[in-house]
Amino acid sequence: MLKIAHMKKEYWDVSDEQVVEKTGKKIAEWIKILDKFKAKEKKSNDVVAYLQTEYDVPRYWARTLTTLYLKSST
Repeated sequence: MLKIAHMKKEYWDVSDEQVVEKTGKKIAEWIKILDKFKAKEKKSNDVVAYLQTEYDVPRYWARTLTTLYLKSST
């Protein structure tokens, strides 16, 4: 199980509009992708790397999506 360090909420509390603008997909689409990847069972750095390599997501947004995903699934 992944553990998330305490982060300020504004780092991961983003809108669909922001996510679409920066990544081309809505939050719900990323949630499905991360579910399929079984992100909850992986290290957060591996999830970030997956988003960067497989979907060309910028590092900041890969980290934001990973944190958002893990926070929303707890």
